[in-house]
Amino acid sequence: MNLGIEIGGTKLQLVTGESDGRIHQRYRYAVDPAQGAEGILTHIDQTIQQLPEPPQAIGIGFGGPVDWQTGRIATSHQIQGWAGFELANWLRERTGAQSIRMENDANVAALGEARHGVATGFRHVFYVTLGSGVGGGMVIDGQLYHGTTPGEAEIGHLWLVPPDESGANGQTIEQTCSGWAVDQQIRQLLPQLPNDSVLKQLVTEAHSNGITTGEAKFLHPAYEQSDPVARMLIEQIGSVIALGLSHVVHLFHPDVIVLGGGLSLIGEPLRAAVRQALPRFVMKAFQPPIVLLAKLGEDAVPIGALALVS
Repeated sequence: MNLGIEIGGTKLQLVTGESDGRIHQRYRYAVDPAQGAEGILTHIDQTIQQLPEPPQAIGIGFGGPVDWQTGRIATSHQIQGWAGFELANWLRERTGAQSIRMENDANVAALGEARHGVATGFRHVFYVTLGSGVGGGMVIDGQLYHGTTPGEAEIGHLWLVPPDESGANGQTIEQTCSGWAVDQQIRQLLPQLPNDSVLKQLVTEAHSNGITTGEAKFLHPAYEQSDPVARMLIEQIGSVIALGLSHVVHLFHPDVIVLGGGLSLIGEPLRAAVRQALPRFVMKAFQPPIVLLAKLGEDAVPIGALALVS
């Protein structure tokens, strides 16, 4: 039996399954930031005790930079207490598993989509996750590309506007196209929108019901009802994502680019916006890659984690 673990800033998932992507059991927990890394480790420890047998191999997708060669966490930008933690050794002591591999979650999701998701059959796959942060992963012939540790394909930290000498006033892709950044854009626009705006009505209703985050999820239903502001925002977001991805094209020339993460749930309108904008930023001599929406959804990291130890 193999164990796949997803450790994020908002959720923890543990699954048992096979290297071909089949999941047998799933354990899911909400992450309490106030409990820090210790709270997550407690959930993992308790879940391991519930398993019918000790896992033979463990794959981990972690939400932050890691040393994939040693299984040591560099840091987490969302949860305190992870910096320098030897997670692979900790798991080995508790399970006796001989094979333990860890990667950052974007890499793991990339592997899941390349081997068992929408990008099966392609040799050069680039995956971008558009969630609370923006990350990336490159898979070549079914294997993850690795640079110097702990960084990998950190597309979210590409500068769109360079910072000044003090390090301020710049703008990265993550600061523009992450879920929280788009949520903020929508909140700032609301006072300017007419009362008959579908987007404004959907967001206002959510706010009145106590839902104060996640405004981006209303872009798709508003777009479907021909809301012009929703269309404008999706095209604008798609253009910025395409600008960032043009650097990936010029450097790595992937066959396919996969859009994943919560923001990708906008769906076909976002994929089309990225695909339409991408050729503007790519040298005419190069053929822009195919752009696809991720297929595995919330299972991308767990399935990728299982694939890590195949």
